[in-house]
Amino acid sequence: MACAGLAGWSWPLRDPGFCALLATAGLLLGLCWLLSRPPRGLPPGPSPWPLVGNFGFALLPGPLRRRWLLGGRAGQGGSRPLSPHLLLTRLAEVYGSVFSLFVGSRPMIVLSDFEAVREALVSQAEVFSDRPSVPIVSMLTKKKGERVVFAPYGPVWRQQRKFSHSTLRHFGLGKHSLEPKIIEELKYVKEEMLRYGKDPFNPFPIISNSVSNVICSMAFGRRFDYEDVEFKTMLSLMSRALEISVNSHVLLVNICPWLYYLPFGPFRELRQIEFDVTAFLKKIIAQHRDTLDRENPRDFIDMYLLQVEEERESNTSR
Repeated sequence: MACAGLAGWSWPLRDPGFCALLATAGLLLGLCWLLSRPPRGLPPGPSPWPLVGNFGFALLPGPLRRRWLLGGRAGQGGSRPLSPHLLLTRLAEVYGSVFSLFVGSRPMIVLSDFEAVREALVSQAEVFSDRPSVPIVSMLTKKKGERVVFAPYGPVWRQQRKFSHSTLRHFGLGKHSLEPKIIEELKYVKEEMLRYGKDPFNPFPIISNSVSNVICSMAFGRRFDYEDVEFKTMLSLMSRALEISVNSHVLLVNICPWLYYLPFGPFRELRQIEFDVTAFLKKIIAQHRDTLDRENPRDFIDMYLLQVEEERESNTSR
């Protein structure tokens, strides 16, 4: 029977096309293995999977992915997936305070204690001041985020940082002049909490709204009522976008960027969120542009619009 089975397999090996396909598959597998081998000199870390690196768990079906992220706690009363920071903490216990991970074929170094972070960001600040190009950030911001928050360390980044820092300080960040806005917002927090009386309630949405309103007072020049439907929707959408980006198959966009355009699942949901949030911000910017007073800028957006106009005029005059 064994001989008969082997004889049954002999006919495909006589087909030149099948042999070529088999050889190509073997060559590709070998190439993937060579490309996935970590370069020398990296800190220790878990072995990466071919092509997907250390985020292969994102390919697993939902139940298996949740079981993997539970980190062996399923039989110990654990019902929620292991959070990213707890997962990294566990890896630090195995590989040390400085270890490496792979996002696809791209190495990523994780610093997990105070001394390592201080050494990198303070003692060697010039070396570690650059920012990586993250595909999902490029997709969500249409590559405009790479010119501001995620701009490479250099003249553009310094210019943006200098402008942002001076503007935010002008509107109170890091100064006592911000205190009245915080105190004003605390009055609304108190009123909102008193509405519940002696009934139990979740304070997280109220605190989240209050912090967002302090930021909005500097960025948009106004606060939003806690019951404002558009404001609540935007906060919910941004929270959902962060959740999708960290805890779903969307992670794979950082490995294969074209996945972002898939017309189903979390990919489609994330694109819709990006569209809705962008429409909200464009509407606010358009309102600021229509009511802009050059002599009395109200907030960060006004200052940015004035800066853009100033640079445009200086460029045309050259």
